Amino acid sequence: MKWHSKATPDIGRDQQYSITNTRSVVATSGYRRRDLDYADQPVDEARAEDGAPSPTEQHGDDAPAPFRAPVGKAAGARARLAQLVATTGNLARAGIAKVEQVDLAPDLAQNIGSPRWFRGAATFLSLTAVALAFWPDFSPVEAAPAVRLTDQARDEFRSQTIQPLALGGDTGNHMAATALVRPLANAPERPQLDTTATFGRSDNLARVLSRQGVGKDDAARATELVAQAIELDQIEPGTQIDVTLGRRAEPGAQRPLAELRFRARFDLSLAVARGEDDNLSLIREPIEVDETPLRVRGTVGGSLYRSARAAGAPASAIQAYLKALGDHEDLDQALQPDDTFDMIVSYRRAATGERQAGKLLYAGLERPDSKPIQLMRWGSDDQFYEASGVGEQRGGLMAPVPGRTTSAFGMRRHPILGYRRMHSGLDFKAGHGQPIVAVTDGRVLSAGRAGGCGNAVKLRHGGGIDTRYCHMSRIAVDRGQNVRRGQVIGYVGSTGLSTGPHLHYEMYRNGRAIDPASVQYVTRAQLAGAELQRFKDTLAKMKTVEPGAALAELEQTATEVAAEAPVREIDRLALPKK
Repeated sequence: MKWHSKATPDIGRDQQYSITNTRSVVATSGYRRRDLDYADQPVDEARAEDGAPSPTEQHGDDAPAPFRAPVGKAAGARARLAQLVATTGNLARAGIAKVEQVDLAPDLAQNIGSPRWFRGAATFLSLTAVALAFWPDFSPVEAAPAVRLTDQARDEFRSQTIQPLALGGDTGNHMAATALVRPLANAPERPQLDTTATFGRSDNLARVLSRQGVGKDDAARATELVAQAIELDQIEPGTQIDVTLGRRAEPGAQRPLAELRFRARFDLSLAVARGEDDNLSLIREPIEVDETPLRVRGTVGGSLYRSARAAGAPASAIQAYLKALGDHEDLDQALQPDDTFDMIVSYRRAATGERQAGKLLYAGLERPDSKPIQLMRWGSDDQFYEASGVGEQRGGLMAPVPGRTTSAFGMRRHPILGYRRMHSGLDFKAGHGQPIVAVTDGRVLSAGRAGGCGNAVKLRHGGGIDTRYCHMSRIAVDRGQNVRRGQVIGYVGSTGLSTGPHLHYEMYRNGRAIDPASVQYVTRAQLAGAELQRFKDTLAKMKTVEPGAALAELEQTATEVAAEAPVREIDRLALPKK
């Protein structure tokens, strides 16, 4: 007990620190000794020399070991290290806590200009700089250097591509068979060839068939058979002809014609086929055609053309309608928005689905406050006549050639003869070969050479009026021929006494030369008698056509209905043989 009451000997600061930090451990653990923190043996030996009892002797085996302070330099170093680690850890935790409280990415839309905002802006700029610093570099992949090609080498490459005929055929180079190519002993041949030919302008059927590989004899026979059905000149340019060539009788021989087929007319299809007897025969295939005229009615409105097109009228019919009305009435005065137009067009529908619009047959205009206009095409000259039988009005004279006049009617100095004389006509400036037309309907009195007038044509018109056209390069009519207004009668030239290509145009009244610019006259045809009655009957029948009736579907024939009837599978089976 005296040992415990005895004053604690003066130990070092390091030892006292160790005692302070380990006191609670010693008091509660009951450990007798700690080899790392205490030096028991020296203390016990010192106390034994003084005659003091040992702790074991005083307290027994069950008594806790007394506290012993660390001694020595090693214990002091460990204590200082532990203190440094603890201090560093506290500072680090305090710094981390302080950093966590700092907002490095604030909302830059708030508190603009504050330190917090500038801190956020600095963060943004720093991150942007880092991103730009590490931006990847995209560099193109280096390829092999381009090979310089000359024009010859380029043509060589082009000729070996997939388009040798389109692009490489002009090089003159051709691929030949190599040693690896072996010809077949017997090359297989197609049993038949199917081709399509196009009938061209000024073409004939025999020539078309020959171009497709048809033999001379077969082409002549096919042409003869087709001529039995239609006139060969009626085959329109652009007609598609399907040609089938059969198997040759022997290698090297010409293929025989197996079949040809084409649309000869809108209502007829022709075929020439080879039968079992090896002879060609003609097959006519009529096509059902409905020829109900197409009638279109509607209100003129703001534009007759747009209204008629919206009603279903063909564009060609509208143009003919306007021309027909313009020859009888002034369209600017005749057409009003409330008027009703009425037009009838020849229209054909084939059973195969084709539609064909023809010529304008009737042009009508119904006006609320005026007499209606009724015009119908009649006669071989295709003129439009009014309901009363009066034909279309043809007023004034057409210009024989477009262009201005260079010399008027009257006295002048002749450019070739050199003296003043009467210029009995008008000179029109025109280019060589330009068409010359008749100024109105007439009959050719003369066509040929006429002295200083050169190549000339003289026409006789009604009312004692004659016209003459001089200096032509070529004449296009014959003596005694009837010509229509606007028909080409010749072409501009410089024959006779002429200084250059132009047209000298003269007019005579009862054989006396007059100024052509002073004459204006009108011609109108008039139906009479039985022809007038037939005209009125046809007009009445024409006006009974219902609008849009031609657009209805064609009724199927009994044969077509039977062909479309479903066939049962049981009917397809042949009866069993007995």
